[in-house]
Amino acid sequence: MEGLTIEEWKRKYPLLPSLIKTDEVFWTNPGYDEIAKATLLVTPEEVQDAEERLRRFGSFIQLAFPETSAAGGLIESPLVPIKEMQKHLEARFASNIQGNLWLKCDSHLPIAGSIKARGGIYEVLAHAEELAQKHQMLQPDNDYAILATDTFRELFSRYSIAVGSTGNLGLSIGIISAKLGFQVTVHMSADAKAWKKELLRAKGVQVVEYASDYGKAVEEGRKQAEADPNCYFIDDENSKRLFLGYAVAAGRLKKQVEEQQITVDRDHPLFVYLPCGVGGGPGGVAYGLKLIYGDNVHCFFAEPTHSPCMLLGLMTGLHDKVSVQDFGIDNKTEADGLAVGRPSRFVGKTMENLLSGVYTVADEELYALLRALRDLESIRLEPSALAGMPGPVRLFQQEAGRHYLVKQGLTEKMKKATHIVWATGGSMVPESIQEEYYAKALDENGKK
Repeated sequence: MEGLTIEEWKRKYPLLPSLIKTDEVFWTNPGYDEIAKATLLVTPEEVQDAEERLRRFGSFIQLAFPETSAAGGLIESPLVPIKEMQKHLEARFASNIQGNLWLKCDSHLPIAGSIKARGGIYEVLAHAEELAQKHQMLQPDNDYAILATDTFRELFSRYSIAVGSTGNLGLSIGIISAKLGFQVTVHMSADAKAWKKELLRAKGVQVVEYASDYGKAVEEGRKQAEADPNCYFIDDENSKRLFLGYAVAAGRLKKQVEEQQITVDRDHPLFVYLPCGVGGGPGGVAYGLKLIYGDNVHCFFAEPTHSPCMLLGLMTGLHDKVSVQDFGIDNKTEADGLAVGRPSRFVGKTMENLLSGVYTVADEELYALLRALRDLESIRLEPSALAGMPGPVRLFQQEAGRHYLVKQGLTEKMKKATHIVWATGGSMVPESIQEEYYAKALDENGKK
């Protein structure tokens, strides 16, 4: 870590002592700039190509997963207003949220029930297409429904896929890979929930468990792939394909925003709050949104107080060369999907001039918000998916947030703002586990 002592680090970065104490913080990015001045590491054409690939696979997805039939094989989630939750946040935090609050329900994406259904499923499909074309069994103008036949299952059964995951990425990749016929191994960290492991095994996926964290699971997945030329490793830390799968969400959100007659322009700013683990999901979505809305969208990542890896990577500029453990932060959180100690360098570098900021949320806050959302809006999420929820309040309450609004010339425009909280997972959580989450949450008086 550049040879500095912890005390020297603290002097260099005034926010660091609060991060080390696992306090909740709100950080705005000093490197944030107009999109016209940013270096775009992923092109709009690449995102469009990913969207077209997903459309080609529509007939296969519809056949393999009948729950997508109504949408023509499109894996998409609703955008819903959460007015009662907005009132609750304002009352709970004694703060006025100017503008309207919405929830993007990636928690209810078909097939895998989380945002990972975007990137994970896309990367497996792209790999399957590549293999089928290499074997001269598939042309771009074919009906991709043929991928659901035994002929293709036999082809894919000769190949394997490996991934390291805290849970949801493993679910999405395991489910789609097994459906296509691949042999698939998911290397899962200690914080991955038991029900996710059980569900994967029930789908015919090999699950390998580790006593250590996410980093070890990824490392072992990478080793497996290196030892087998027929094994394809999905690298959550560095995969451009995953990133592109997530970025496709932005164009679809634009359509939903227009359907809801929401205006996004200079006088009607859009704010989006995204839970962040290693960074791929939120990074891809935020990047896609910046390509569409430019300087009129403002994206913030949300991390657990015990796993602020992306914040550390961006704040220091070291990206994957720094981990939370380097500063004595334990990376232990109930938000299993966000329990990551070291961020993606690819995402950090891609977003370093496009991301507005990062804030952290305590586990107990995630549970309190989980309970409130269920009570007020009848929407059930897993704890990690609530990380985005305090974002609008923090923006108005924290000095750094207010300063950001002033600096961007937005203070007078916030009454016309739209706030979208990205709900990243929860619909596949078993009922009994949902009840445990609900019971664990504290009510307004701090009682069970």
